[in-house]
Amino acid sequence: MQSPLRSASPDGPGATFTWIVAAVVALALVLSQTIFIVPAGNVAVVTTLGKVTGTPRNPGANVKAPLVQNTSLFDVRTQVRPEQFSTLTKDLQVIQATATVKYAMKPTEAGRIFETIATDDQQIYPRVIQPSLLKALKSVFSQYELVTIATEWNSISELVQEKVAEELQKFGYVTVQGLDLTGLQIAEEYRAAIEQKQIAEQQLLRAQTEVLIAEQEAKRYQTLNSSLDDQVLYKLFLDKWDGQTSVVPALPGAAGGAANSVIVNGQRGA
Repeated sequence: MQSPLRSASPDGPGATFTWIVAAVVALALVLSQTIFIVPAGNVAVVTTLGKVTGTPRNPGANVKAPLVQNTSLFDVRTQVRPEQFSTLTKDLQVIQATATVKYAMKPTEAGRIFETIATDDQQIYPRVIQPSLLKALKSVFSQYELVTIATEWNSISELVQEKVAEELQKFGYVTVQGLDLTGLQIAEEYRAAIEQKQIAEQQLLRAQTEVLIAEQEAKRYQTLNSSLDDQVLYKLFLDKWDGQTSVVPALPGAAGGAANSVIVNGQRGA
């Protein structure tokens, strides 16, 4: 007796559709392993069997070999990181503050960073920025006494930024775009000493200004006195004369001498 069930032909329409679906899925898997997207503000390092290959890839669609190549993203946008620190001053006083550093990784250095120090951008700050920052802070603050640090805070902040940039330049991984020092904390007993120094400096500046003004006035009078002679004095007298004074000195240099010649009620006399 013949069975009513028939085996499906391997060349039928159903088998063709299955092969098409399988091919599409395989192609999608290959494309997903071949094409990758680098987001804006990032670069990608491509490694072939663990070795960095080529230059860092820029934002947008990029191609890599499937299965044998991998990618690692690095953020190259400006990063802002606050760092609380404590250090000793030149006079061995402990200060505490916050250093906020702004930095950005150099896109062209992503491959070298991956090979030498960090396999992702989260490792850059603790391995590159933080050691150089703390070294610069200790180096700068150890050169100044506490009173100087408190009164010249802005200038010292600039010195720290220059020192940090100098330290990081040795490696060339990142660029320092700014550094701010805030939240200075010092022992209460030293605040009075700092305020007294500021008051003394203001008083000294005021005294120096008064001396400078007095010196300028003395020079002015000295110049004026050296320019006065008998004729100039006579001219100044005539400019102020009201025309009614009965005794007026004679013109200097006149016959008989200026000391003996006078005008009395309009008549010249000796």
